[in-house]
Order: sequence, then structure tokens, then C-alpha cells
Amino acid sequence: MKALKHLNKYFYKYRIKLFLGFLITIIARIFSLFAPRLIGNSLTAVEKYLKSESLDFEKIQQILMINIIIIIGATLISGFFTFLMRQTIINVSRLIEFDLKNEIFWHYQKLTQRFYKNNKTGDLMNRISEDVSKVRMYVGPAFMYSINTVSLFIIVILYMISIAPTLTLYTILPLPILSFTIYKLSRIINAKSALVQEVLSNMSSSAQESFSGIAVIKSYNLQGIISKGFDGLAADSYQKNMSLVRVQAWFFPLMILLIGCSNLIVIYVGGNQYINGEIEIGVLAEFIIYVNMLTWPVAVVGWITSIVQQAEASQERINKFLKEQPEISNGKGAFKSILGEIELKNVSLLYPETQIKALNDVSIKILPGTTVGIIGNIGSGKSSILDLICRLYDPSEGSITLDGIDLKEYTLDQIRESIGYVPQNAFLFSESIENNIRFGSQKVDLEKIKDVSKKAVVHDNIISFTNGYDTLLGERGVTLSGGQIQRISIARALIKNSKILLLDDCLSAVDTDTEEEILKHLKKVSENKTTLIVSHRISSLKNANKIIVIENGKIVQQGKHSYLIGVEGYYKELFEKQQTDRAK
Repeated sequence: MKALKHLNKYFYKYRIKLFLGFLITIIARIFSLFAPRLIGNSLTAVEKYLKSESLDFEKIQQILMINIIIIIGATLISGFFTFLMRQTIINVSRLIEFDLKNEIFWHYQKLTQRFYKNNKTGDLMNRISEDVSKVRMYVGPAFMYSINTVSLFIIVILYMISIAPTLTLYTILPLPILSFTIYKLSRIINAKSALVQEVLSNMSSSAQESFSGIAVIKSYNLQGIISKGFDGLAADSYQKNMSLVRVQAWFFPLMILLIGCSNLIVIYVGGNQYINGEIEIGVLAEFIIYVNMLTWPVAVVGWITSIVQQAEASQERINKFLKEQPEISNGKGAFKSILGEIELKNVSLLYPETQIKALNDVSIKILPGTTVGIIGNIGSGKSSILDLICRLYDPSEGSITLDGIDLKEYTLDQIRESIGYVPQNAFLFSESIENNIRFGSQKVDLEKIKDVSKKAVVHDNIISFTNGYDTLLGERGVTLSGGQIQRISIARALIKNSKILLLDDCLSAVDTDTEEEILKHLKKVSENKTTLIVSHRISSLKNANKIIVIENGKIVQQGKHSYLIGVEGYYKELFEKQQTDRAK
């Protein structure tokens, strides 16, 4: 149970409620033991009445009636405290589930881009849902029934020893066999549970990818092939689950067998002791009731063990991700307002997963309030520059400064709050258009949202929808066109009104007329902002204060548009080609 030690901090956090639940459990078990004792006393009293002619029948009747009333009262009190026990401990398990899910979610948000590139979304989701649910069963039902079982065992066994030590010794003989059986089966369950959770993650990842790429699957008519692949995963899941269930199925029959053996021992040994006059008939009846009272707790030991082993396997999977440390760490913070001067000094970036060197000895200085365009072939390293400025990655070599201070000195909040970023692959949430634009700027009113939408030339599209700005978008904005998604993302960046604006090829899906209108608005908006525009279209960059041409991670040309079109090289060739294409 090493992995489950991670939960100790939560047990400590809710220690008062858990201790209260423990006390309530003890009280419930004490009251539950009134019935066997009183039943035993009643049988002994009846036996004495039958053997003795001097005892008054009415007195025996009175004793039996009192015992019945006490039994009913004790049972009701025991039931009430059992209800309180469930309310206390199960509620704590839900609180721990809430805390653990939040811990995982917050940790996920701290992890860098590399973590998400190396792990599948379905696997991440499975650990925060299925695995946490398995852990909750441990901190809730398993914990509750463990306390219940242990307290009942201790109280019952101690009481049995106090009234008939020899008979008690014979009664508990099967327990060592029970312990060994549980130990052996638990180890098997732990290994098989880990395999089950792993295959569940694979199924979640496969389903998530299929649903996200359903348009591509249908366009290539691959539904049958994808279904066969999922069928294979489902069959694997079935086999592994059945293998686990077969082991778990041994528990209950074995428990009942051992309890049955204890009953036979009580009847045989206790019967001989009664015949020999060593115990009363009531004691024999008590022991039979006690042994059967232990039937469910003993039987539930197997269930508890199974839950604990599954929780151990799940928590181990959770811990694996919780131990992941973000490569990008917070700086101490710079106590000054950010103006927007950015400088890259001999910056190189190597992606360790692919060993691709995206940038090689790049040096750029961008003055506050200026606009810089970046252009180059696909894979030349344009987007990597923006990723470095946002600190989604840190450079492998060289340094980046913001207002003369190393970017690593700032807190991540300082950097990202000062940046409005439109990524190359714009992402919209399954929310209303209004909330998607307001995203990250919750205090902004609708009029401001409409204003930035007009600047992004998407307002007319939005009001043409039946519900206007209240229109709900599908996952990733699939109900919109590519150009509309890009323009809503631009509006989202503009509403932030940050000192730095990063636009990563965000006009690729719009027509040239719309592009010109958006650029006209952006020119006004970015007058006092440091703006970087990455694009494949020269028309998007021609008004920039400086244009940088990148090839294979290196700067090969830089200057204004008017200068670059007169110099032989990539920029001039691309300009002439795009001019010819536009003329056609």
C-alpha cells in the first residue's frame, strides 16, 4: 500500500470527522452485541425454568419480555449509529475525491507542452476519473467496512474469550488460513487491477481520438476499420476484467466455507462442553450467533481487499503523473510594469522528443510598440519563437529578455497576463461565442465584446446566427468555419488589451478582402503594443516595422518590406509568386 500513502495528508485534513466516524462505529457495534447476550440469557433462563419446579412462569415471562424490549431498543440504536457512520465516513470519501481531482487537475495545468505531447488525452482523463473513483472506494466504503470489521472482531472475540476461552480458541482456528488466503489472492488482484486500468486508458484514448477525428474517419470511410480496432481493445479489456473477476470470485465462497467450519466447531466443541456441564446452553447459542455475526465482516474482507488492491494500482498510476515536474518554473517576479521590449540573444531550441533543432542561434531585438513580421517555410521555426516568448518552452541555448530582464525572472502569470496570443491552431471551447471571446477577461461587458468582434470582422457573422452571441459552439468550435474560428480567436486576444500581441498565422483561413480589413483594424489596435505576426502571406506583414525571414531555424533575411522585395532571396521570390497568384 505504498502508493496509497499519498492520501495520508487528506486523512489528516479530515481527521476529526474520521475519528468521529470511528467512535460512532464502536458505539454501533457495542449496541449490536446486546442481542446475542440477551438471547443467551433468555435461553439459559428458560432452561433453568424447565429443570426447576420452584421458578415462577410469570417471572420468566417478565424476564423474556424485558429482554425482547432491550433487544429491539439496542437494535434501533445500533441501526441509527450505523446510519451516522455511513453519513460521516462516506461524506469524507467524497470530500477526498473532490480534493484529489482538484490536485490532479491543477497539476495537469502546471505541466509543460512536452508532457501533453508524450501522453494521450484519454489516458489523462482516465486517471482523473476512473482511477480517482477506484481510490474513493478505498477512502470510503473500504475504510468504513474495515473499521466496522476490525471493531466488531475485537469486541466480539474479547467478549467470547471472557465467557468461554477454550471454545473461543477452537472457534478462531480457521482465521490463520483466512489470512494466508487473503494475502495470496491480494497480490494477484493488485497485478491484474493495474492491467485492467491500463487497458481502460487505452480504450479511452482510442475513443477520444476517434470522436475528435470523426470527420476524417467518415471522409475516408474508415468506420469499419476503426470499429475493428476498438473491438480488439474491448476484447482485451474483457479478457483482463474476466481474469480479475475470476480471482475475486474465490473470496466469498472461501469466506463462507471458513465460517461454516467455525460453526461446526462451535456446535461440536460447545456441544460437548454443554453435555459435560462446562458451559450453559445460552453460551452455546451466543457463540453460534457471534460466529454468524462475523460471517458478513469476514466475507467482506475479500471485497475490501479487492478494493484496496485496485485503489493501490490506480493511485500508483495517479502518482506517476503527480511526480512529473514542470520544466518551466516560476521566477521570483519583476517589480515593474511591462513595456514590451523583447530580445532574443543567440537562442537555440532543440525538441528532445524528436531531436529536431527548431531554432539555431537566433538573435532578434523588438522595440516596445513596434510590429515585427516573421515569415518562412513550414517547419522553419516561426511558431517556436512565439512559444519561447510565452514560455511554453525554454531555449536550449541563449536567453530571452523582456524589458532587459531575463524572461525566467518573471513569474509565469506576469508574462502571460501581458500577452494576447492567437495560436496557429485556434481552440474554442464548448461554450457560447460570448464566453469564448470573454475567456480570461471575465469582467468585460457585452458591448466591449461586440467592439473587438467588429475589429476582428466577425460581428456580422455572429449576429446572423439565430442566438447571436449566445450561440453554443460544438467541441473545438466545429459548428463554425475555419475563418470564423480564427477571427473569434483574434477577438479573444484583442479583448485582453495586453502590451504584447502574438499572432501565429491567424489569417490563413480568411479571404484577402477580410484579411485587409482585419489588418487595418489591427494596425490601429497595435499602435502602442509590441506585435509579432507570423504568416505565410506577405500581405499580412508588409506594414510591419521589421520583417524577419527564417529558414531551417536561422534568420536569413530581415528588414522592411520595401527593402526585402528589392533583395534577391526567399522573400522576393515569395512576393512575386503571391502577386502572380493574386493576379490570376
